[in-house]
Amino acid sequence: MGNHFSRQKDVANEIRQLTELLKSEGLDFPGCDFETTQPREWMNNLDLDNVKLKDVVWPGSHDSATDTIGIPFISRPFAQCQSHSIYKQLEHGVRVIDIRVEQNRCVCHGILKGYHVQRVLNDVKRFLQDTKVEFIILEIRTEYGYEDPTNFDTYLVEELGENLIPQDEKAFDKTLRELLPKRVLCIWKPRKAPAPAPGSLLWSSNYIKDNWADVDLPYTKFQKNMEHLEKHGPVGTRKYFYRVENTCTPQPDNAIVCVKPVTERIKPYARLFVSQVHKKGLGDRLQIFSSDFVDLDFINVCIGLTVARTST
Repeated sequence: MGNHFSRQKDVANEIRQLTELLKSEGLDFPGCDFETTQPREWMNNLDLDNVKLKDVVWPGSHDSATDTIGIPFISRPFAQCQSHSIYKQLEHGVRVIDIRVEQNRCVCHGILKGYHVQRVLNDVKRFLQDTKVEFIILEIRTEYGYEDPTNFDTYLVEELGENLIPQDEKAFDKTLRELLPKRVLCIWKPRKAPAPAPGSLLWSSNYIKDNWADVDLPYTKFQKNMEHLEKHGPVGTRKYFYRVENTCTPQPDNAIVCVKPVTERIKPYARLFVSQVHKKGLGDRLQIFSSDFVDLDFINVCIGLTVARTST
């Protein structure tokens, strides 16, 4: 109990630090006033002939397939990171989907399992059919503690083959128009099975990187995200996607272990993070920005940054 009260005091102090930083520094950054009226097809409004794959600031959802995971009001609050289906997330503007699977091809978050991954792929294919030029980064990994699903790479290619952008570092320097009609960059991250080979229709884990900070303290996570981002070069100099996740993670040694109240400690400060990134001269390093319970304001941040970056 003593540890719980001590942690809550630490949380309150860190939220105070973020609040004070917000008051003193403000929220100005390129594209900060942008508001989309078409989140469902926001990429269609980009200059497809000049915007390159590497130039986009991609809005992502963390643990994307957890909208119905677990038992409502019992186990779900411990694992749910999103409120909407994959299709709804894509409609709302999300373009990076983070999926974890286990050996029976069900989505999962830790020990809790959800629906079959086929539902995810069906939502992706449906969204592609319903739109013209929206691109998706689909990351699928085998969750820690599970075996890889059998022949999963073959399964992904069979399901998405005609839509897949082949693994090729040159793709980063291609315009969105040049990549069409292929619109899905699928990263498959098995735990033990062979990684996708160069030239295949799937991409390996080498092409999406992050520095996960497993903490529930918001200012600590804010600072770690900044420190890690600084170590990665500008998007124009690297041949991989780098992801920053504006999330906090429940810790087992604390009484508050439900995702939503913990991640809400940092969620309101996404704009502050972006503002600070630009003030530190790191704006050209942002590429994938992810969140729990993604909302339209978060989507607007990423689209606004993309528009500002690609209109200069």
